[in-house]
Amino acid sequence: MTESSKVIHVRNVGHEISENDLLQIFQPFGVISKLVMLRGKNQALVQMQDVASAINVVQFYANVQPNIRGRTVYLQFSSHQELTTMEQNSHSRGDEPNRILLVTIHQMLYPITVDVLHQVFSPHGFVEKIVTFQKSAGFQALIQYQSRQSAMTALNSLQGRNIYDGCCQLDIQYSNLDELQVNYNNDRTRDFTNSSLPAEPKGRSSQHSGYVDAGSIYSLQTAGAPAVAFSQMANHAAAAFGGMLPPGITGLNDRSTLLVSNFNADRMDEDKLFNLFSLYGNIVRIRILRNKPDHALVQMSDGLQAELAVHYLKDAMVFGKRLDVNYSKHETITTGTDTHEYSNSNLNRFNRNATKNYRYCCSPTKTIHLSTLPHDISEGEIVSHLEGHGNIVGTKLFETNGKKQALVMFETAEQATEALVCKHATSLDGCIIRISFSQSQI
Repeated sequence: MTESSKVIHVRNVGHEISENDLLQIFQPFGVISKLVMLRGKNQALVQMQDVASAINVVQFYANVQPNIRGRTVYLQFSSHQELTTMEQNSHSRGDEPNRILLVTIHQMLYPITVDVLHQVFSPHGFVEKIVTFQKSAGFQALIQYQSRQSAMTALNSLQGRNIYDGCCQLDIQYSNLDELQVNYNNDRTRDFTNSSLPAEPKGRSSQHSGYVDAGSIYSLQTAGAPAVAFSQMANHAAAAFGGMLPPGITGLNDRSTLLVSNFNADRMDEDKLFNLFSLYGNIVRIRILRNKPDHALVQMSDGLQAELAVHYLKDAMVFGKRLDVNYSKHETITTGTDTHEYSNSNLNRFNRNATKNYRYCCSPTKTIHLSTLPHDISEGEIVSHLEGHGNIVGTKLFETNGKKQALVMFETAEQATEALVCKHATSLDGCIIRISFSQSQI
């Protein structure tokens, strides 16, 4: 048997699993010192702050098999007693050294602009181009140096460092891109070799409307009005979760309309999209694009709810297809014959008990939670109502505050997702049932 270690070896880490997904299953057990993704091997190495925390992780998941985005991952102690900086950088994070770096920023409590990133990375060599974007893993940037050596120096010097004291941690790996294409010079993209590029297409405003002076690179200085505005936005988002945002959620996104693509056009419709996306916020409108029937626009109530949907539903499997969820270039969805209105729907989940609903947000799981059930319902009736969507491996009927509820576990998260999108808000013995994903075990 492998000796206990601070370092835990994780297997079966598929491409759909992000670093933030892994962090979520380790964080309840203590401080995570290092995380190395071995993408080429579908593996990861996670170093806890001490051996006791690592033992708690391994012992807990020996009894409760962890499942991330529908995939079972396997944990065991690593033969490494500690991950050194050399080991961390030499393990395959994806690619060979390259002059372009992919940077993910964790715990982003303050806005990060091109200017901030340039101040952080330029001491290590001439930075030619920077592109920033929001993905399911969080806020990310591509940094293109003039030379590969500069990129290597920057990665070795900055990996794991914080831009500001206690937050905005840099997670850096080599990109597999050869050249960045930059069309505009603004707070989100910049070509430092071509100052003549325009700031924006006419009529489109910048997502980050100001520059935050980074001051001393690794200590937080007094910030100006833009920092205050974004700090307030992040604080408001954190308050929705009871004081702390989930890993990978910045609370700084201000785009509320999403482009959803690659769904099964034969089985998905607007109401099913509503049932799925309303788990993460109130839905205003949905429009399936008739010229692209596997594409749809989904307008959420605000940017935080849109960010939650992107984060938790990216690559989710439903009806045999893997969803692609991104922010749309459209600020809103216009009304029309092809648009379904949901702004006044009493099925929107965040009209009441919003804080509770925020806390329950998660990626699709094998287990669904059913509420507003008939008082005299039986487990057999629940199974009969749902079994057409997959193999049910467990059920639990219980009562809370005099109200009947149930947990139903399917064989896969995809089957549970299908049951949710098809059976949420349907009638069962005269009651309109509500269904959500659950992280509880049966």
